[in-house]
Amino acid sequence: MAEITLTMMRAELYSAVVSDALDGLGFPHQSPRLPLRPWTGNELLVGRCKTTLWVDMAHVDPRPYELELQAVDACQPDDVLIAAAGGSLRSGIWGELLTTAAKNSGCVGAIIDGAIRDVAKIRPMNFPVFARATCVYDSLNRQRVVDVDIPVEIDGVRFCAGDLVFADEDGIVVVPQAVEKEAIQKAWEKVHAENEVRDAIRNGLKAVDAFAKYGVL
Repeated sequence: MAEITLTMMRAELYSAVVSDALDGLGFPHQSPRLPLRPWTGNELLVGRCKTTLWVDMAHVDPRPYELELQAVDACQPDDVLIAAAGGSLRSGIWGELLTTAAKNSGCVGAIIDGAIRDVAKIRPMNFPVFARATCVYDSLNRQRVVDVDIPVEIDGVRFCAGDLVFADEDGIVVVPQAVEKEAIQKAWEKVHAENEVRDAIRNGLKAVDAFAKYGVL
């Protein structure tokens, strides 16, 4: 079939079916098990990883916000900002102003392994943000970005710049570029097989018989 575009993925796929496809390809650990939940919308987020690595700090920052602002300004259309902050809740490292700047650059969402703030102001902006928690403190002199566009880890799961990422209420799944085409094709096929199974069950076919016939659950 023709290339499966991001628009098609957003319309048809979801995190669980992509995870199933990766399982079948021998990639069973592509989803952080941490409580990273959607704070500003429940729609599916699909895009390319724009990675940032954060650290805690306890001194005056000589170049405040430097790399985080550069990262946001460098976002391309369909990027998803990944903030690997080690789960630190020391400050709210993502807020309204970064959301506004990221969205202007074409970024479609953010996944924050830490805390965020300004949730009420971000929510109407149609910009999904996944995070562990909220925190009122500003990141100034508390946390900062130390590297951009490098491999980062969240709960032992590696996110590389350019990787495809899916996030929704069920969880977050990152697709390594080496198996992206095959994984998306398998996920696409399973979604459409599931639709056929669902219709058969609705029409009275027993679950056991449906699995025996279609091999899909």
